[in-house]
Amino acid sequence: MAERKTPKKKPTPKKRNTRKKQPSLVERGWQMVRRVIWGFGFAVLGFVLLATLLYAVVPPPTTPYMFSERSRLGSIKYDWTPIEDIAPVMARSAVAAEDANFCLHWGLDVNAIRSAIDRGRGGASTISQQVIKNVYLWHGRSWLRKAMEALWTPLSEAVWTKRRILELYLNVAEFDEGVFGVQAAARHYFGVDAANLSATQAARLAAILPAPKTRSASNPSPYTRDRTSAIISGAQTIKADGRADCFES
Repeated sequence: MAERKTPKKKPTPKKRNTRKKQPSLVERGWQMVRRVIWGFGFAVLGFVLLATLLYAVVPPPTTPYMFSERSRLGSIKYDWTPIEDIAPVMARSAVAAEDANFCLHWGLDVNAIRSAIDRGRGGASTISQQVIKNVYLWHGRSWLRKAMEALWTPLSEAVWTKRRILELYLNVAEFDEGVFGVQAAARHYFGVDAANLSATQAARLAAILPAPKTRSASNPSPYTRDRTSAIISGAQTIKADGRADCFES
């Protein structure tokens, strides 16, 4: 009889080391830094979204610039007034003076920005951008502020109506040292309510907006008078050609 061969035993496979390699101290440090950065980013995004949604329906009680001016001057004049209680000619005058294409862009006027770059100077900020700066940010030239303003503006355009943007603008803009909003300005310069502003008075208020601390609506310089005439004409034009429809309808 043939001798039966005993089958060879297969070698027992070595157990794999299933324990994960512990990250080094440097790797754990980078992981923590990334978590902090992501957490901070989401916190900022949440704040921006919440603040934008809040001011879609609630009047700002103050702004960073108002706060600083109140601290400097001791007091300011600020009287929130719904746009329904502001003379329509005031809204048209502000748009004609500061952003004639307000109804045609989505917050950033690309053509105006290109023109400003070609001229080598500023002046391309839309009313929407000015609202973001005035309501949430700080004044002064800063690339950080301009970047935040440029990113925040399209969000505000998506959340707020054009009418709401203009309402905010007319209420937080500075018209003289410590005088904020068109109601306070109308009382300060002319002794009337914002609802009763004439076309000339509204245009004068709009004419001083770029430099409220050095121009006067009640005692206008020759330049302000000329600017007022141009704004009156511009306000009539945007009403006639439909560029006021987005905030008057």
